[in-house]
Amino acid sequence: MIKSIYKFYSEVKQEARRIIWPSRKDLISTTIVVLVVIFLLSLCGLFLDFIIHKVITFLLNLGK
Repeated sequence: MIKSIYKFYSEVKQEARRIIWPSRKDLISTTIVVLVVIFLLSLCGLFLDFIIHKVITFLLNLGK
């Protein structure tokens, strides 16, 4: 049991050494892209919410 646990953690350690971390420049540029995309998608959601609100309000006021 102890040997299998030791083997598992030694393999995890070997795999962790193979990780290629991004450079600081790549990390910052990717983060900026992600934040811009999130902002743009939020604006799209806000716009769609506004349009749906106006359509529902219009439809509900038709009967009055």
